[in-house]
Amino acid sequence: MSFLNIKMPKIKFKKLKIDNNILDELQYIDYEKLERKNVKNRNTPYEDVTHYKTVKEFFLKSIKQYSQKPCILEKPKHKEPYKVITYEQFGEDVLALGTALINILKLKDKRIIIIGETQYEWYVSYMAMLCGVGIAIPTDKELPLNEIENIVLRSNASAIIYSKKLENTMKKIKDENLGIEYFIQMKSYDEIEKNDVGLNYLIEEGKKIIKNGDDSFEKIEIDPEEFKILFFTSGTTSNSKGVMLNNRNLAENINAVSAYVKIYPVDRLFSILPLHHCYESTIGFLLPIATGASIAICEGLKYIVPNIQEAKPTGMLAVPLLVESLYKKINEKIVKSKKEKLISTLISITNATKRAGIDVKKKVFKEIYENLGGNLRIIVSAAAPIDKKVGQWLQDIGITFLQGYGLTETAPISALTPEYNPCVGSVGKAIVQADIKVENPNENGEGEILIKSPTLMIGYYQDEVETKKAIDEDGYFHSGDIGYIDENGYIFITGRSKNVIVTQNGKNIYPEEIEMLLDKQDEIKEVMVYGKKPQEDSKKEKEELIITARVIPDYTKIEELYGKISKDEIYEIIWKKVKEVNKKLTSYKAVKNLEIKEGEFEKTSTMKIKRYKELSDSKN
Repeated sequence: MSFLNIKMPKIKFKKLKIDNNILDELQYIDYEKLERKNVKNRNTPYEDVTHYKTVKEFFLKSIKQYSQKPCILEKPKHKEPYKVITYEQFGEDVLALGTALINILKLKDKRIIIIGETQYEWYVSYMAMLCGVGIAIPTDKELPLNEIENIVLRSNASAIIYSKKLENTMKKIKDENLGIEYFIQMKSYDEIEKNDVGLNYLIEEGKKIIKNGDDSFEKIEIDPEEFKILFFTSGTTSNSKGVMLNNRNLAENINAVSAYVKIYPVDRLFSILPLHHCYESTIGFLLPIATGASIAICEGLKYIVPNIQEAKPTGMLAVPLLVESLYKKINEKIVKSKKEKLISTLISITNATKRAGIDVKKKVFKEIYENLGGNLRIIVSAAAPIDKKVGQWLQDIGITFLQGYGLTETAPISALTPEYNPCVGSVGKAIVQADIKVENPNENGEGEILIKSPTLMIGYYQDEVETKKAIDEDGYFHSGDIGYIDENGYIFITGRSKNVIVTQNGKNIYPEEIEMLLDKQDEIKEVMVYGKKPQEDSKKEKEELIITARVIPDYTKIEELYGKISKDEIYEIIWKKVKEVNKKLTSYKAVKNLEIKEGEFEKTSTMKIKRYKELSDSKN
């Protein structure tokens, strides 16, 4: 499952029946008998921080320490219940696959592409690579054939582990004779035939080798600094680069999270995002493995609600589009149930009791929790800006809302919200191992965010020039993000340096700020703001750019609010909404031009609009 060029499905929740009598019940709670918690916020990280040097270190620890606990939950078929795979089984399968890849296919130290939808075999394959096989190349399954072929050639891959749904794509790659030694199909027991083999067959054969006394794969020692992972980014402002990472980069992510957020063996993360993205494969996979928690695989976007209600996760990684969709759907149910005033009152009361050290939110908002499985305690949003009111609302109903900040180049975490002292609107504080600063801040304290961290990449693959551009002589990575850091160390991102629109007077306009305001309008589904020349053929370099909003209307919402109307009327309605937003902006930031876009924006796997692609296509 990927978020590339797909629409969010309709999310359906049960009707809320929160009884007004709950206000009376709150009055009669014996608060004195309830356990009061220490309400003093921490200002320092947790003391019991982990110090892993490699992924294999915590993998071997967890498969022994949590052997009989659930590790991964996957649905064999849609209508069947989740199947539970224990840490013991996961460990056996990883060691067996690694043993077979090295002993049978002779792929030690070679490069292997992993491509396919999220499934158990993806996790097993990636972990086997990190534990000593060779260099893993997680790849987006939604890429067109020519781009997959390009990655095969650029990476010098020797094998491809792929899902059955990509069988036809693999046949085309075989025809091109690109030097692939083995095509390994997930969920297949097929024996080796020429260069085809089933992954499950390899696992079974690997188990036989281990049973005969060969534990050489388990004993392979991992060099924390050795190049072991190659991620090809799907950038929003340029073509993809190959990001080289090592075991230390990933292990330091786990250490970083342990200082700010507690994940327990009883926790369960809900896997929605694509695993080829560093955010999900590191924080959504390696983190729960390191802590003994479990992972429940979502079947796909349209199954989010039934899957989450069955799996009952305690945590979820998401992108803003998904979090905002859940927020909107729940609040639509609240409005339809005519409970908005009651919910508002309950939020005020429970916020007051929580400040006094008594948290009754989970009891009060039980019905909302049940729609989300009943156990959800943490939602983490990353990859793009999110409306502050969404995060605050989640906090208000008792779900800890955290934000993370980083890039593939930082594997990915460089900053994170401490759960013990959240700051909604910020992307968090620099992780304990990192040094983050603002370069040449302006009068508002804004400048480019620079990052020095042990999670920082080795460099760009076969591109020393770009590596030197990105990482300066002092070891700071130039993120391209614009932001500021407040007096408490919280980081706020305000835009991208490559997206900035500079006026004739030298004023900087960050499109993301305007987009955030426009996105709040019901009639607007998506928007991209950019600076447009007054005339396409204009050659006057100093001619002022026109601030332009390219909008995809929310036709469903518009019809619901205004009935069936013409395209011209839709334009006028949206233009009216744009002018309302302009009133909230300083004059030089005001949108002066509106374009209605048909179809969808092309996006990356984390739902960021590919601006360079959108603008280059419009010129053609």
